[in-house]
Amino acid sequence: MNFLDKVVLVTGSSRGIGRSIAVKFAKEGANVIVNYKSDHKSAETVTEIISSYGHDCICIQADVSKESSVKSMVEQIIEKYGRIDVLVNNAGIAIDADFNERKIKDWHDTLDTNLVGVYLVSKYVGKYMKEQEYGKIVNITSTNGMDTMYTYSVDYDASKAALINLTKNLAIEFSPYVNVNAVAPGWVDTEMNADLSKEYLREEKAKILLQRFAEPEEVAEVVLFLASDKARYIDGETIRVDGGIKLL
Repeated sequence: MNFLDKVVLVTGSSRGIGRSIAVKFAKEGANVIVNYKSDHKSAETVTEIISSYGHDCICIQADVSKESSVKSMVEQIIEKYGRIDVLVNNAGIAIDADFNERKIKDWHDTLDTNLVGVYLVSKYVGKYMKEQEYGKIVNITSTNGMDTMYTYSVDYDASKAALINLTKNLAIEFSPYVNVNAVAPGWVDTEMNADLSKEYLREEKAKILLQRFAEPEEVAEVVLFLASDKARYIDGETIRVDGGIKLL
């Protein structure tokens, strides 16, 4: 896959899956915009890694749940590059808590970032993609949006289920020039799992046919495929990347 000189925006790319996606695009020749909400140090580290490949990279702080922040970010990118070829909506949060202890603020924060944020960034970026008659949008949802197994992430699960539907709506809105698809990872080996017990992680791996969690780079590979012209006839779809989860 060749993304030479393509302009790629990856939201929430200071760590985890987003970081791997941003670095992977850079390795394939893209100019990458690293977006972060608060972790400036990590975002700068990713920017330095990407710059080491010899491609242009800028780092922009923006809260995707705030319309003014999103509008400003997109305007900065257009002012510098004149276009955005690929958008990866990766920014997301998860606030685990007991069902009966969950606060309404948790719901608002989760939905604002995981769902409204995707709508806002897609709205402002999609406008330019339609004008240039070319673009690829890839949303990072989750198997939690398809399979309900635990209630302690009820708001996260709901946001990711809604994102699958939003992906289809965006595909309709931006057709025929922009492909909009989603990737639904299952368990991924990131720092977000560091606080979970080893016994719990063993139990979860036992439910996966491949008996392991995905590496972030394995999710990134699927994202790059959907953002490439090899996937030009795929639109409005969600691809699971879960190692074969066995629903018991």
